[in-house]
Amino acid sequence: MKPLLQRFIERIESLQSKGDEFFPPGIFPAKRANPLIGYQRPDTTIFFSAISCFTLKSIRKNADPQTQELIDSICNKIIANYPDFRNKDGLDTYNFWKTKPSKHFPNGHIFHRYEHFRIPDDIDDTAFIYLTTERSKEELVWLKEKLAMHSNGAKQWIRNTYPEYRRLKAYSTWFGKNMYVEFDVCVLSNMLYCLFDSQLPLNEHDEASLEYIRSVIATDRYRQVPFRCAHQYPRTPLIIYHVARLIAAFSPPALESVKAKLIRDTQDLLSTTTSDMDKVILSTALLRLGEKPARVPVENFTAKNFDGFVFFIAGLLTAYENPLLYKISVLPLFHMYWLCEAHCWTLLAEYETVWAISENVNA
Repeated sequence: MKPLLQRFIERIESLQSKGDEFFPPGIFPAKRANPLIGYQRPDTTIFFSAISCFTLKSIRKNADPQTQELIDSICNKIIANYPDFRNKDGLDTYNFWKTKPSKHFPNGHIFHRYEHFRIPDDIDDTAFIYLTTERSKEELVWLKEKLAMHSNGAKQWIRNTYPEYRRLKAYSTWFGKNMYVEFDVCVLSNMLYCLFDSQLPLNEHDEASLEYIRSVIATDRYRQVPFRCAHQYPRTPLIIYHVARLIAAFSPPALESVKAKLIRDTQDLLSTTTSDMDKVILSTALLRLGEKPARVPVENFTAKNFDGFVFFIAGLLTAYENPLLYKISVLPLFHMYWLCEAHCWTLLAEYETVWAISENVNA
């Protein structure tokens, strides 16, 4: 029988689009949905493809040569799509959707007709595209300067957050010149991963972003009100997964004080969750942080285990600064869920790799 990691990678490769009316070659098919209103559409986003490419590249060195070749093939096909999602004016930032012309809310009937729903480039997709392509020091310096131009306080101050964060000069999720400022602990973790990886010196915006991450964990807000801390990843297991990845890779001193709490909270959630995929990402987080949770039997997983698992959402009312609208923005009725089977298999491949590494360490 083939090694489990190889089987996962082959499954991921089989889901990669060969090119059809919805998905160009190399993209992982995804869909957006809101089951409360019976809404579902195929979605041509680069997001799941880029984050899967990043994860596959990160586990590549632990695979056998044949699987490494398959990972390279998968990633090269993904990367070939990046230019279609680059900034509409040619700047080196990237969008969730195609940009020339704008293909926001693709394959739908209503949202794509309105400019209100056209989103600017974001630091999340940009981070993963930078992390999965070769970048010069000049490009990385430019990115850091660009991030500062859109950080909190550079043009406007954030409103939809707690009072003590409103003067925190952290990075905003969005690059748009007229876009509201937004803090998302997972998005910040992803961009900080990119910036730490670049080995550029930290600045006040990096430090402020780390402080936001530290504070939402220390205050327990990331457990009590995860939507307020991460509009795009509004569940505590997702926040843990992203922050643990950052801590494991770079050990930022600013987050050292919350590491033990993060581990305890993760163990607590893992002992109570009934979601198979939450067990996977929480266990991955613990393994990265040096713990050894019980094995999740991912070798027995099928696509059925992915039912109900949402990795990414959009809050349709989070852009509004009206207090009443923001208050009801937490309701699922106003959320759009993005789903991608290939990314779920990628999370299993990641777990299997991290588990194998822990087994070798403890052997």
